Amino acid sequence: MAVEELHSIIKRCQILEEQDFKEEDFGLFQLAGQRCIDEGHIDQLLEIIQNEKNKVIIKNMGWNLVGPVVRYLLRNDKEHDKRKYYFLMLDLLVKLCNPKELLLGLLELIEEPSGKQISQIILLLLRPLQTVIQKLRNNKAYSVGLALSTLWSQLSLLPVPYSKEQIQADDYGLCQCCKALIEFTKPFVEDVIDNKESSMENEKLKDEILKFCFRSLKCPLLTAQFLEQSDDTVDDPLRCFASEIIGFLSAIGHPFLKMIFNHGRKKKTWDYLEFEEEEDKQLSDSMASLAYLVFVQGISIDQLPMVLSPSYLLQFNMGHIEVLLQRTEESVFSKGLYLLENGLLRIEDNSLLHQHLEIKSFLTVPQRKKGLAMLQLYINKLDPQGKYTLFRCLLNTSNHSGVEAFIIQNIKNQIDMSLKRTYNKWFTGPQLISLLDLVLFLPEGAETDLLQNSDRIMASLNLLRYLVIKDNENDNQTGLWTELEKIENNFLKPLHTGLNMSKAHYEAEIKNSQEVQKCKDLCSITVGREEIPNMPPEMQLKVLHSALFTFDLIESVLARVEELIEIKTKSTSEENMG
Repeated sequence: MAVEELHSIIKRCQILEEQDFKEEDFGLFQLAGQRCIDEGHIDQLLEIIQNEKNKVIIKNMGWNLVGPVVRYLLRNDKEHDKRKYYFLMLDLLVKLCNPKELLLGLLELIEEPSGKQISQIILLLLRPLQTVIQKLRNNKAYSVGLALSTLWSQLSLLPVPYSKEQIQADDYGLCQCCKALIEFTKPFVEDVIDNKESSMENEKLKDEILKFCFRSLKCPLLTAQFLEQSDDTVDDPLRCFASEIIGFLSAIGHPFLKMIFNHGRKKKTWDYLEFEEEEDKQLSDSMASLAYLVFVQGISIDQLPMVLSPSYLLQFNMGHIEVLLQRTEESVFSKGLYLLENGLLRIEDNSLLHQHLEIKSFLTVPQRKKGLAMLQLYINKLDPQGKYTLFRCLLNTSNHSGVEAFIIQNIKNQIDMSLKRTYNKWFTGPQLISLLDLVLFLPEGAETDLLQNSDRIMASLNLLRYLVIKDNENDNQTGLWTELEKIENNFLKPLHTGLNMSKAHYEAEIKNSQEVQKCKDLCSITVGREEIPNMPPEMQLKVLHSALFTFDLIESVLARVEELIEIKTKSTSEENMG
């Protein structure tokens, strides 16, 4: 019945001129064709499509059959006997139909699915889409841009695999799509290369490919994790994709070096200012991703001029590092640390001039082990003034006891080197005293939460103990002894008061917890100004005793510091009297 209906429609349209086809004819043709497909009359439908007499009809109306054919291929098993005939029909429709209508139809089909079907339909339609675009005579650049934008939008919805197992499994087909997308784009890149004349259409095509490369650098490549390069048992499809994208940039006249080093400058030496202003955030992410791929993954790094100094490279990469460190995703944040590490390892210790200090980048480094390791590496590379400036800034802005303790330990190391080896004005005398003002004090006086700030307080006491031991009052190289009264008032006395208050509070909490334990109830306690509810009594006691142990430790070191101060001042007084 469906075949007869289709023959009837075609017979009526054969006697009409192309411009006389009505909207009704298109609708009836689509409906009858759809029914032929649903009922499995594929052989008869192929005969109709291949009949030379129907050439004009198929050219104008055949694109309506692409959707039903594609949906059939997606829902039927790959081993189905008739699949090859449906593929043949798809190829014939792509060859015979109006390319403009086909382009829009194919892109609509690509936009339809979700989940795992996204990759299935992209892999199915990329080659037909490429063929259709190559058949277009006008507005080819616009069509390429529209296709690449649609494809990227759909690919960006797929989860990016992050482990070797996930990459190999490729459950959502992202890796396969990336590989296929490169093959899809190559002919258009070659068109740009082959067209030596700077025509308007060629420049537009170049722009569209450039935008696609930028988008790809952001997604999936910004969050993508790459396999170890030494692991030659499996090719890394995402790394291959990255390599091809960077190759495209160079091929269309935008080598990565020029883009990495000019993004973010007030004065640009490349020509896409309008694009950069419109999509600056996306471009910042893309350029940071590109810098990581080149310098850490080593993709196309052989194109880097050997004359560029390590400090120059680090200086220009700091903006990209900052972009990566500001992201909350572990995969992106870690790339910022690796890019920073890569730059720092090229530089000799104590040689990075303070003028190149980039403090803002480190204010965004969360308190992670890898983050502190990179911070230490950066500290090692800075000259003395750079170290001093960084320490001051981080002490003022960190708000994290562990990081502040880490900085105080570094200050101690710098003072030690200055006293033992080479005099350093930044870590002796007035400059050091200014820094010690940020170290030897309690932020809220006696009311400071000593448990929360215990790491910082212990580091500060250890630094003070070191200074008392190493610097004699008569020498006073560090300036400590002239500032002793201020240190006692701002740090030691409030610490005594705070310890007494804190110990009294926790001893009362222990007594209360012991009472509660007798009735075996759950209750809450207050630790570090935060109430912890519904904790078993035995666990409460462990937490409270741990806090008291911390206070005892602080008190012990405090007592030793005060004892040393007394011994030193008494000794100096006796020497002066003698």
